[in-house]
Amino acid sequence: MDFEPYRARFLKLSTTNVSDALDSLGLKGSTFGVRPIWEGARKIVGEAVTVKLVAAGTQKSKSHLGVLAIDAAKRGDVIVLDNSGRLDTSCWGGILANGADYKGVSGVVIDGACRDVDDYVEIKFPVYARGSVVATARGRIMEEATNVMVQFGGVQVNPGDIVMADRSGVVFVQREHFEKVLEIAEGLFEKEEAMVAEIRAGSPMIEVDTKFAYEKMLSKKQ
Repeated sequence: MDFEPYRARFLKLSTTNVSDALDSLGLKGSTFGVRPIWEGARKIVGEAVTVKLVAAGTQKSKSHLGVLAIDAAKRGDVIVLDNSGRLDTSCWGGILANGADYKGVSGVVIDGACRDVDDYVEIKFPVYARGSVVATARGRIMEEATNVMVQFGGVQVNPGDIVMADRSGVVFVQREHFEKVLEIAEGLFEKEEAMVAEIRAGSPMIEVDTKFAYEKMLSKKQ
């Protein structure tokens, strides 16, 4: 199924709307600790192109990490790097960011660290990571595989799953569930917007909370 017609609908939402929708369906997809690595990085959403990274050793990688993912990506995709949360070495840098940006990649999310942050700012390329570090990946980590199942912040991610990232963090939606998740997330967004409108119009918080049954918003009966 072509994801493109759904992109704008996701971009109207927040990662928290999507996370709540996942919770209401009993699905796992919410991560933790990954944030935009530079202030002003835009919200991103797209299909995952995954990269699995491992420690460097006697077995050598056949390609520089990330290059195959950029080559495989289509416009609008998001590159997802699984470096097991490591913060002692970079797994993404300025050259890769320029290559991905030129290819039309929406952005990158990293379970680990990156470097060359000024380069991302210069080209306005969104990168979400656990942190930044100056140490190169060379001799420390290598790419094991591209477009395979990976783990990201405790969440299983497959190629083609939907990735969404904003200032609150990163969330993943399994491809086979994304339409249902989107429908529920939009309903939650509309209810929350209505609540905020009433609060700003002067309604007491306790009355708004009771009227919209906020505590039970994720209940299947709501």
